[in-house]
Amino acid sequence: MSIFLDSIFSSIALSHLMVDTFNSARPVLLTYFGLSESEIAIFTTIYIWASALTQPLFGWLSDKTGPRWLAGGSVLWMAIFFSGALFFSGNIGLICLVIAAFGSSGFHPVGAVQATLRGRDLLAGKETTPTALFFMAGQIGHFIGPIMTGFILAYYETPGLYILPIISIPIGISLLYQLRANRPHPKVEKTSKNNHVEVSLTFILVLAIVAALQSWAQSNMVNLIPKYIKDLGQSATVYGSMAGLFMGGSALGNILGGYLGDRYTKRFVAAGVLFLSAIPIYISSLIGWSGWLYVLIPLAGALTGAVHSIMVVLAQRIIPGSMALASGLVLGFIFFSRCARFTVYRSSG
Repeated sequence: MSIFLDSIFSSIALSHLMVDTFNSARPVLLTYFGLSESEIAIFTTIYIWASALTQPLFGWLSDKTGPRWLAGGSVLWMAIFFSGALFFSGNIGLICLVIAAFGSSGFHPVGAVQATLRGRDLLAGKETTPTALFFMAGQIGHFIGPIMTGFILAYYETPGLYILPIISIPIGISLLYQLRANRPHPKVEKTSKNNHVEVSLTFILVLAIVAALQSWAQSNMVNLIPKYIKDLGQSATVYGSMAGLFMGGSALGNILGGYLGDRYTKRFVAAGVLFLSAIPIYISSLIGWSGWLYVLIPLAGALTGAVHSIMVVLAQRIIPGSMALASGLVLGFIFFSRCARFTVYRSSG
């Protein structure tokens, strides 16, 4: 049975697409509202912190109360407060947008666990592949969100964006129905060597470091590729396509990482792809403008993106009795690292 034909997984994946469509619409909407660069930066920091730092709390709540209301309710929450941001002007609208961030925070750890569990049930225990597909749905939302938002604002202005909540409300209601059993996340048997990783401070620390390095690498590449390519004398068409190639490579790498993570030792796969990712990134910084960048940059995206779903599944195994809490911890750390990152940039000029 295809995982996409499963009603629970398809509802979770479609909900993730809508949640991250809302998230990625934010920068375009803030620009349309006339905020300055510094105001957008400050507001974005507040939004990311609100979304990142509360994920462990929502994960813990889901482990205690079941996934239904946090999963489906989070989609509806984002739809309501995104509509409030469109309806109210000034600071009230911005406050509504910040409050909408808690919907993203509530959804991600619960959704990640449901994707993992569907893989265990439907794919003979292959949990990393459906988790990767779940995150791919979010990446699609990040891809289409800014494009759709810009197009709608250009032709229909702010009222046109109500189409996003209108679409997402039946998706959230459908997810509430699909998770109506509201089964608590099961505990993993401690005696199972294949499905349990011994809780240790050292392993948690290593996973946190890996999550930070992966997040910093991806965030810096996404934000600085356009500037780097522009400084090499290329047009907006070229550096825009380079940024798109990196994200496209990241999406494909995420699927590849999920496939490999189900067939080989997850820790070795994660360590290996991160080590290899340094090679195309380093070469790209040395060769200047070259046609090889069309190969190196998507390759860097694929290798840095391949580890994402593996880290989440490993976190779930570290705290097997609290899978959503574990997911919230690692996802919150990744999102927070993107905001609190340090940046090293070498200009060719």
